[in-house]
Amino acid sequence: MHPIQRSAWPRAMLHLAVMSVMTACAIQARAADVTLGIIGPHEYDLPVDFKPFNVLVQYGDGNAAGSSYNSLGQRHASGGSHTWSGMTKYVHFRSFDAIPHVGFAFELIQTESYSLANGTDFGGLGPTIVGPAAWFKPNRHSTFGIQTFMQTPLGTRDATSPNYWSNISSFIFDYEWKHFSFDGDAGTVAGGDRHQKGQHRYSPGVVFYTNLRFSWKASRLVEPFFALDWQNVKGTYDRTAGQYLDDSNSREVTLGLGVMFNISRHLSFTSRYSHSVDGRNVPESNAYYVKFVYLW
Repeated sequence: MHPIQRSAWPRAMLHLAVMSVMTACAIQARAADVTLGIIGPHEYDLPVDFKPFNVLVQYGDGNAAGSSYNSLGQRHASGGSHTWSGMTKYVHFRSFDAIPHVGFAFELIQTESYSLANGTDFGGLGPTIVGPAAWFKPNRHSTFGIQTFMQTPLGTRDATSPNYWSNISSFIFDYEWKHFSFDGDAGTVAGGDRHQKGQHRYSPGVVFYTNLRFSWKASRLVEPFFALDWQNVKGTYDRTAGQYLDDSNSREVTLGLGVMFNISRHLSFTSRYSHSVDGRNVPESNAYYVKFVYLW
């Protein structure tokens, strides 16, 4: 196995950050966090032709936003939110002799969340997320693949439950230079109809998103990086009334700076701060992210 594949092993455990705690929120029309916004550098810097291994990841995210964007894209000092989220994730990575030069992974993720805003004060477990990913390396410096996940409709309480099934799918890529790296994803979130007794039937708007990370390999230990996240959510359709909900579509663009610490071959820590630079019908992001990864 060549050096880039060996160095990818500890980073590979990061790759399916995809379904971070943000996912449960991001598929809703007025989300504050961009889907998969938790990902860091080398998220998809993945190996092929390797022996099976396992990863345990704990994510954390906090968003303290006092403002929001209206339907005209104007920022107002109201309608924000204070949220804290977490995600515990187990990933099994493996390859198959019958399918050479292709890597596979399967994830089981449990989300947690807490919200404090506009008179609300609640927390609990969110939906469970499961699914596979597969990738190949066009050359020794690059990776390209696809991932698809299903999110369950229920959490431990109604406030943490989307109440509909959804699929999160995206293309993933990575390219490594000697001193820099560039990776990211682009995908969609599509949800089934929301059914609740005594309420209207709703179809959530399809989400389109992308997350890009550009890092500088300053040293073996420290890697500063720049983050750009974009998301656009179509309007929610009220099937019972036969019309779209007013101001239910949204858009957000965030920029951020962070640093990744490659503590050892089996352990890493990543932190980042991001803020909205553009939005529509969405609370602004004023968020910090942390990620601990352990590989065995």
